[in-house]
Amino acid sequence: QVQLVESGGGYVQPGGSLRLSCAASGTIYSIFTMGWYRQAPGKQRDLVATITRGGITNYADSVKGRFTISRDNVKRTIYLQMNSLKPEDTAVYYCNADIMVYGNVWGQGTQVTVSS
Repeated sequence: QVQLVESGGGYVQPGGSLRLSCAASGTIYSIFTMGWYRQAPGKQRDLVATITRGGITNYADSVKGRFTISRDNVKRTIYLQMNSLKPEDTAVYYCNADIMVYGNVWGQGTQVTVSS
């Protein structure tokens, strides 16, 4: 069994920063693309950013220039550095990974609240 465990969410004022982490654990042979998604109340879950094993990144237009996704393959961990946060960034942020044998795996989510 594999797990994705997110951490780093919290409450921040507009313009502030947060850093999310997501670590994969279990018997894992290889992890392909990993990424972050978010879901605001009453809305669908949307892509925030993804990163391939080789480090190729993709971002939603709404976060380009403010968020940075990175990855440590040895630690099986991805990060999301979020700067210049806005109230509209408020959501539950979910980690996702395409893991060999297991397929698409989701974390439990971490709440990010941006408010003054």
